Amino acid sequence: MDKVYRTLLEQIGEDPNREGLVDTPQRAAKAFKFITKGYRENVEDVVNGAIFETDNDQMIIVKDIELYSLCEHHLLPFFGKCHVGYLPDGKIIGLSKIARIVDIYARRLQIQENLTKQVADDILRFTGGIGVAVVIEAKHLCMMMRGVEKQNSIMKTSCMLGAFRDEESTRAEFLSLISN
Repeated sequence: MDKVYRTLLEQIGEDPNREGLVDTPQRAAKAFKFITKGYRENVEDVVNGAIFETDNDQMIIVKDIELYSLCEHHLLPFFGKCHVGYLPDGKIIGLSKIARIVDIYARRLQIQENLTKQVADDILRFTGGIGVAVVIEAKHLCMMMRGVEKQNSIMKTSCMLGAFRDEESTRAEFLSLISN
C-alpha cells in the first residue's frame, strides 16, 4: 500500500522525496488500514456471547453513536451519528456491542443506505427482538468538498424491522425519543 500512495503522490505532481512527504506513504497506508479495519473484524467475535436473558419487553435505545466511514464511490469520508432501538423478546445485547456493530460496518467502504440496513439486520439477528429501528444522520465529504459543494446537507437513512415497521405507534415513539 505504501507504493500505491507514493505513486499517487507522483501522479498529482508531488515529489514524494520532499521533506514533508518522505513518510507520508507509510502514514497514509497505516491510516487507511485503520479506517477500513471493519474488514478484519467479525461481528460474532465482537458480540462474543454478550446476549443476556431478560423479562424486559420495553424499548431499548442507544442514540448518538458517532460513526466514521468512507464513501465507496469516491473514497471520501462521511461521518455522523447512529441511533438504534429494539424491542427485546427474552434477550438483550450488551450495550457496548451495539456501538461495536456500528463501527464494524462503518469501518468498511460503504454507502449509508447499506450501513443502516446492516446494523439493523445484525441487531435483530443477535437479539431475536420483536423489532429493530436504526436511523443514521451523516455528512458526506463527497457532497461537501467536491461535486455540488453543499456544506450544510445531511443525509438521513432509516431501517425499520418488525414492530417498528408494522406498528406506527412504536415507530413514532422511537422517532420521538431520538429527536430529543
